[in-house]
Amino acid sequence: MSTARTLPVWKSIDAPPGGWSVPDKAKSLDVAVVGAGIAGLTTALSLLREGRHVAVIEREGIGAGETLRTSAHLSNALDDRYYTLARQHGKDGARLAAASHAAAIDWIESLCRDGVHDCGFKRIPGYLFTHDGDVSVLQKELEAATEAGLEVAMIDAGARAPGMLGPMLRFEHQARIDISAYLRLLAHEVRDAGGVFVRAEVAGIEGGSPCRIALRGGGTISARTVVAATDVPVHDTNATYMKQAPYRSYVVAGAAPSDLADALFWDTGDPYHYIRRYRDEDGADWIIVGGEDHKTGQDDDPTAYARLHEWTLERFPDAGPFTHAWSGQIIEPIDGLAFIGADPDHDNVFLITGDSGNGLTHGTLGGLLVCDLVQGRDNPWAGLYDPARKPVRAAGEWVRENANAALQFRDWLRPAAIDRTDEIPLGSGAVLRRGVHRIAVYRSGDGELHAFNARCPHLGCVVHWSSEEKSWDCPCHGSRFEASTGAILNGPAGEPLGRMELKE
Repeated sequence: MSTARTLPVWKSIDAPPGGWSVPDKAKSLDVAVVGAGIAGLTTALSLLREGRHVAVIEREGIGAGETLRTSAHLSNALDDRYYTLARQHGKDGARLAAASHAAAIDWIESLCRDGVHDCGFKRIPGYLFTHDGDVSVLQKELEAATEAGLEVAMIDAGARAPGMLGPMLRFEHQARIDISAYLRLLAHEVRDAGGVFVRAEVAGIEGGSPCRIALRGGGTISARTVVAATDVPVHDTNATYMKQAPYRSYVVAGAAPSDLADALFWDTGDPYHYIRRYRDEDGADWIIVGGEDHKTGQDDDPTAYARLHEWTLERFPDAGPFTHAWSGQIIEPIDGLAFIGADPDHDNVFLITGDSGNGLTHGTLGGLLVCDLVQGRDNPWAGLYDPARKPVRAAGEWVRENANAALQFRDWLRPAAIDRTDEIPLGSGAVLRRGVHRIAVYRSGDGELHAFNARCPHLGCVVHWSSEEKSWDCPCHGSRFEASTGAILNGPAGEPLGRMELKE
């Protein structure tokens, strides 16, 4: 199943080219890549070009996790700001971050140029503008980004960008892409290079020689090397989940106004807004606008899309009508950079997680970095992205995020918002209290009730109902579950919600 019910503007890809294969479970694989999003496919293609034999294991479709829920910005003007990255990783670390994301864009551009389709790739500028008129933030980022090696300048809006956005920073050499077309290109390249696509849901990964991959419903696959490229690891590892936090981001798309430049835009708000123009395969021009982020499972707000409409129309009155709205999961590392490299808890297992709002470039550089590590080569980015790193300069953020997660356990003491199932509307859900138990109850459109243990299998928080995506979301570490089956939509939970008998 998809990780969400809302529908992006991008076209879904239900099956890889050539269809799905069945692995020979009696034979150990060379490399198993778990996840067929941008990180998994980039890893697979990079290793196939090194002569390795690679199988990509995916439970749903190409990009069906979070890759097709992006707004498809390609940028090395990173969301966490270079003055923050320089403080947390040092000036050398900030320069490496800039260089690695630039290399990711270059790699994507090269693949598009060599392919039969350009996938809508184009180099365009990116603009950072203030949400409150405080130009000092722009000045601080200008100095830090310049020192990190980016080509950036302060400009007055009007001649080259919408005047209503005010002064802004202009970053050169950014890019945009049609992510659906690019994933199709990647999948074809993987297949043509000899890669195999296996449809299965992974329930666990155990490192070793060989590694063992447990499949949901029974059976195992063994492999010399495993790469977990599932946005959040779904296997039992303590390497990252306490060092990153899950957020939900919302996106709308509609007819583009005539005065919208072909560029990327972000503001300095928290949460921030992001904008781009997109021309689809039929030649229609769209404006894509995102923002209104909140912690997954917390602050559920069904008006997020309406607020995005209002924010957009205040700045672009001719935009719309809006025809698409969707959301996606963002995994925010506490020090701003992804966790890419060897899993310290499992031999011969590698991780790519922590997109930090720059998922397409983090996923791409993750594939390039993991390829080098699997091949035993040195890579200058390895220490910067090491999953075992101790983010000591982000200790305050670590305390804040983990204190926030701990506070969610108060739900076990709070009374339920409703007491009876007849108070649950069609197509909605609620958590009821029955003695010491919490029961997550969903009433489907036909009136049938689906009841589950509301305890998240990961660490025991009480799940919350998401009115936007019709799912059960854990407010502690972002695990998400399907409304009517309890199946896992997002990790780090390794087990689905357990069904419970419902008694009034």
